[in-house]
Amino acid sequence: MFERDYFMRMIGQMGQVMGQMMGLRKEQKQEEALFVIDDLFNQQFRLNGKLIRSLSDVDLIRILTTNGVVETANLHAIALLMKEEGEILEELGRLDQSYVSRLKAFHLFMRLALLDAPLLLRTPSEEANDLALQLKAYELPEATKRLMFEWYEADGRYDQAENVLYELLVDGMLLQEEADDFYRRLLLLPDERLIEGGLPRDEVLEGRQQVSTSKIV
Repeated sequence: MFERDYFMRMIGQMGQVMGQMMGLRKEQKQEEALFVIDDLFNQQFRLNGKLIRSLSDVDLIRILTTNGVVETANLHAIALLMKEEGEILEELGRLDQSYVSRLKAFHLFMRLALLDAPLLLRTPSEEANDLALQLKAYELPEATKRLMFEWYEADGRYDQAENVLYELLVDGMLLQEEADDFYRRLLLLPDERLIEGGLPRDEVLEGRQQVSTSKIV
């Protein structure tokens, strides 16, 4: 009951925060909006903004895990604030900083999706999809691509998982055995699931053949 009440309070609070951010951005008060985000980091969580920005997504999850239970509401709120920060920094022309904030938020939302975390304002996958589009122009790090590969597969988007798999293979970031394991997992699924995921069985077999003969182009 306590966890549910806390989650509901967090939903209400983040809804108000996002409304406040929208208002400040419309008034061209981006710097003020960044101060608000920083204050929220310092007041709402047991980590300050500087530490949150310096920690990896894996470290954040580790710190925000109590007795084996991940504090998904707090992680989701942090990810939302990082995403908002990225958009504000882009409006200010600080593109390098915007990229860093968005990438951190992207990782957190993908992690939350893999944890099957409940939605706050939207589902983690919906938020991650937005960030995937915003980051599309960038050459993403290996860790990001690997996480995308895992997320797309878990989300049932097998065609997109395969696209990332090809990128990893071409870049020498994925072992042939790992790619083959992906196709073997898919072959265990019913045809309906594969079709829904955009990768019918014949394409799965073709992809596995290409991997086994190193014919990835």
